[in-house]
Amino acid sequence: MQPIITFFREARGELSKVAWPSRQDIIRNTIIVVAVSLIVAAFLGGLDAGLAFLLKATLARIGQ
Repeated sequence: MQPIITFFREARGELSKVAWPSRQDIIRNTIIVVAVSLIVAAFLGGLDAGLAFLLKATLARIGQ
């Protein structure tokens, strides 16, 4: 039981040394992550739609 207690005491001590980000840093970084995610999603969605269109057009020409 003693090693478990020692582990949690040491973990608590290490957590007190962590430089936690401020609330403003968290909000700014969250906005950046959401914006980049939306940009990547729009790019991949456009790429998917474009490739689907090309595939349909190609298959339509082959089927004639």
